[in-house]
Amino acid sequence: ERFRELARLAHPDRAPRDRKADAEAKFQGLTEAVNVLTNPERRKAYDFDRKVAAGAPPVEGDAVAHNYLTLGMASYKEKKYADAAGNFALAVHRNPQDPKAQHYLALASARSGDTRTAIKALEAAIALDPHNISLLKDAGTIFRQAGLFVRAEKAYQEALRWDPSAAEIRKALDEVRAQRTARA
Repeated sequence: ERFRELARLAHPDRAPRDRKADAEAKFQGLTEAVNVLTNPERRKAYDFDRKVAAGAPPVEGDAVAHNYLTLGMASYKEKKYADAAGNFALAVHRNPQDPKAQHYLALASARSGDTRTAIKALEAAIALDPHNISLLKDAGTIFRQAGLFVRAEKAYQEALRWDPSAAEIRKALDEVRAQRTARA
């Protein structure tokens, strides 16, 4: 109720032209605040951010990103893939240079049906960690599921380059090549 009252007062359409930009910024702040307060996961993350900012000793690296990764892994293990993807996305937002977070975001997004996010995260993870065989194998699988057979083939080939003895990856590569041939 308080949000609605404040939103009505701060709405940019009610502001004079010379203060419209300030009103828009204030309105966006109110909207973000209500979104955080009404979403239990975002509220938890916000509370954790405040705790870290207040001087709680951070763990190695970014404590907040680490917390999001931990929450995401727990959700993933419980097969709550959309929740896991949300936490991994927050970890990636905190640290886009973390290939592990990008990899996990791709896996959870693919499982929750968000193929576009999965592919984008895979591309980022591969750029950050191009020699990770597990990542390349998962990339091949997700690209294949998305119907991106050329990309799947490249990912599997790269994985085999680093581990030529991986029979499972070789089998997947042969299957992708057969699918490509069948489509042509």
